[in-house]
Parts: sequence; C-alpha cells; structure tokens
Amino acid sequence: MKKMYWFFCFGLAIMASCSSDDDQSAVTDTDDNTQKEIISPIDLSDYDNGSGVMMQTFYWDVEPRGEWWTNLSGKIDDWAESGVDRLWLPVATKGASGGYSMGYDPSDYFDFGEFDQHGTVETRFGSRQELETLIGKAHGKGLEVIADIVINHNSGGGEEYNPYRDKNTYTLFDELHGNASGMFNRNFENFYPNSTSNYDNGSLFYAEQNLDHNQEYVQNWLWKSENSVAKYYKNVMGFDGWRFDYVLGYEPWVVKAWLDEVGGFSVSELWDGNADVLSQYVDQTGSGVFDFATFYKLEEAMDRFDDLTVLEGKMLWKTHPDKSVTFAANHDTEKDENEDNRIADENKLKAYAYILTHPGYPTIFYSDYENEAFKAPLKQLIQIHNSLAIGEAEVLYVDNDEYIMKRGGTDDNPGLILYINTSGNTKKRTIKSAWNNSYLMDYTKSVHGSITSDENGEALIEAPANGYSIWSIARVN
Repeated sequence: MKKMYWFFCFGLAIMASCSSDDDQSAVTDTDDNTQKEIISPIDLSDYDNGSGVMMQTFYWDVEPRGEWWTNLSGKIDDWAESGVDRLWLPVATKGASGGYSMGYDPSDYFDFGEFDQHGTVETRFGSRQELETLIGKAHGKGLEVIADIVINHNSGGGEEYNPYRDKNTYTLFDELHGNASGMFNRNFENFYPNSTSNYDNGSLFYAEQNLDHNQEYVQNWLWKSENSVAKYYKNVMGFDGWRFDYVLGYEPWVVKAWLDEVGGFSVSELWDGNADVLSQYVDQTGSGVFDFATFYKLEEAMDRFDDLTVLEGKMLWKTHPDKSVTFAANHDTEKDENEDNRIADENKLKAYAYILTHPGYPTIFYSDYENEAFKAPLKQLIQIHNSLAIGEAEVLYVDNDEYIMKRGGTDDNPGLILYINTSGNTKKRTIKSAWNNSYLMDYTKSVHGSITSDENGEALIEAPANGYSIWSIARVN
C-alpha cells in the first residue's frame, strides 16, 4: 500500500463550497487576503485494502447460445479494471438438455463441449477450446475462475431396470448413454436407494438419479482420484475454486472432504435466510456460503416491510465476515415469481451500496452490471469497496428510513461512512466520525461539494431522497 497523507483543516470559521461537474472539487475562501483552497477527493487508487468482488457471469437461459464463453472473454478487461477478482462461471459441462442446458441437469462431468451427445457437440456456452481461452485470459488478468459444481443429482442417462425401485429408471450413464467421455460411468447402484444406502429424503431434484456420496466409487470419481472431477477441473481445466449447488441435497461432510482434498476458494448455495443455520454450515464444512440472511434482510428492509431497522437483525457477515458471500441478486432470485425472493430494481443500488461497504465478500450479478442504469454506479461502488471499505463496522444511526454505518478504517486508511435514505426527501443528520477538523466528501457524487467536521469529529452529512451517499475525507490542494 502506498504511503498516504491525510489532509486536515483547522480553525475554520466560515466555509463556502461549490461543486465541479468534472472532478467534484470544491473551492474555499478562508480570507480575502489568502489564496483559495481547492478541496478534492482523495485518489482511491492509492488505497488498496486487499479485497475484490466476484462477478456472477450468467443469468438463466443466456443468449446467444453457443457463444457465451466468447462473450465473457470480451468482458474480462473491463471487469479486471473495475476491481473484479473472481469469475463465477455457469456449469461448464454437458447437461441432459444439450444445447439448451444451463448445466443444472448434469449428464457428463467431463464433456466441456467436445462430444456429440444430447443433440450437440458444444454446450449452451460454447466449445471446450473457447472455455479454455476464457480461463486463460482471466488468469492473465489475475482473476480466479470458479466452477459451478452440481453433484446432488444427474440427468440424461439411459433406461435400465432398477431392482431397488422395481421399475425402469434413467440411471445408466456410459459411453452410449449420456456419458460419452467414458469417465465416471454410473448405473442404478450409484444412486439412492442401493445395496448399501436407503432412500435419501433430501432429494428435491431428479430423485431417481440422486447420487450416493457414501460410496467409495462415487467419492473417487468426484474428488479423490487423480482423474476425479475436482482434480481434473483444477489441474487440467484450470479452475481455481468451487460454487457448490444445492447443498441442502447432501451432507456437509461431502463439501468438507472435497475441500480437504483439493482446497481452493469455495462458496455453497445453502438457500436459508436463517443466519444461525448458515453459521453452523460454515463451521461444519469450512466453506463460505451465500449470505441469504443478509439478502433477505435487505429485501425486507427495502421492499417487504420498508423499515431499515430490520438491518439490525442477524446476518452471517456479523459472525463470519470471511465466509459470508453477499449478493443483491442471482440467476434464481431474478426469475423467481415470488416478489419476496428478489429485491426490487428501484432498491437494487441501495442494496449493492450496503453489501459493498459492509464486511463480507460481495458478488455482482451479470445482468445488473450490464444494466446501463446501474453500470457506472456499480463501478464506483466496487472502487469504494476495494479501497475504503475496511475496519470495524459500526451502526451510527438507524430508523425506519435512515441507516448510517461507519467503517473504522486503519492507521493508513480513513474508512468510510454509508448513509442510506429510503424516504422521498433529502435527509441530513449530524454524526460523530473519527475525522476531526477535516474536509469530507461524498464519493458516490450524489451530494456535491464538501463539508467539514469539527474538533470532535462531528459533521452534518446528507443523503439524497431514495438513495445513498458514502463519505470519507477529502484533501486540500
């Protein structure tokens, strides 16, 4: 981190400020006989708090089919420049729906778009070569690539008689039946129920093709052997980490065993808004989890109940900040017909302002970033997150339509103050900061000009109607 210099102004009697459309600078006259002072923002690129954000690189039923890997390759430069440090890719292998599959109906774990099965060679996203090009380009920009791992259920196998169900089931996966790679062939003996395991009542998807992780054969192919899914994806394809799909469908020890074997960044999809449930799972597995507790608190605070005091409730980031993967939207929430399972567009940026200033590891949803109305504000929020969002989080004030939170910063980093306002009017409130006798500015540029704090760090900050501002110190030129 570069050595930074803090700029303070003492003994101010009168201050008049005005804003510039270009650089948010303010001009101050302290005396008729003195030179005018130029107040401007600190350069956020001089502050690196060591954090980044993850980009979810897809939405449901992406288009154009067959070109998605190439599309993503064209966006890597922009994402890297904006402060993204990980890419969460969609399920990269062939699903039962062939060229229409989003990958959540896994058939062949080793067909990355090179075998002719299920009516196509390429996956919905493109060819293996295009995927490898994408991964290589991401690595060249210093970005990790996260694989979406679906190991609860399978789909697209051949029909065979299943003695444990006393009927035919589609549980035959071999070179002629949905597993052209010939790696990890399966039959009815590898799915619940079988000769060693009873029916697993945790299967909500493809119950007849629900993998039995207790079997040594299945464990070997998923994570233990040198040609296992985990090791092949890591050592051959170049994936750096894992997003585990639908972990409610199998036991926590599975994820722990996978991570003990191959390591890497991981986040599990445990769709539960109870922070205690999420916390217990983290303790059992060592994996990060998507912080659905924070997601639902944001939805309740800004949509359902329109009451920001909800944000005082339990969230995973409050107990496990290093394992909380926060988000404001994903491919599932955005297509959910239940409005309580998604955050309304008019509140999206306020939700992003929350997760990008609080502890936790934020995820940006592809469709939100590509939304022209959101893109510039998201870029600014990511820059603020990667620079000033550091130090202990402390809520300074909260009521039904105002929420003010301070990040304490460090000796070399001033930190920030977030002010969210969900009312229809501009709000102002005096708060106590750690910045004594200092010029302050809003780094979202929602509030123009500068303000000053007194000798006790008190300052009158402002947030626009139905919006947010993020304050930190300014410098004097």
